[in-house]
Amino acid sequence: MASSTPLQGTELVDCARANAKQGIAIAALQCGYGDDLNTFSAHLKAACEQMNLQVKELSELITDQDIILQIGTGEVVAPDTASEL
Repeated sequence: MASSTPLQGTELVDCARANAKQGIAIAALQCGYGDDLNTFSAHLKAACEQMNLQVKELSELITDQDIILQIGTGEVVAPDTASEL
């Protein structure tokens, strides 16, 4: 659900990170900035600097762990019922 007011600080960084894979337009919308991409980018950069994160692009917020979780969606091997152990 999109924020009704523009997010700031760590909340902004968390929201942007969660939506980074969908692109800057969706991330800005979800973080409460609508279609104002310039303000979103400026506030995100400032929030990242406050957290000592060196981020130049939104895609840099996608971590290796996010990529591993996406790749790790494979086949689950398990018994059909608890009695078939």
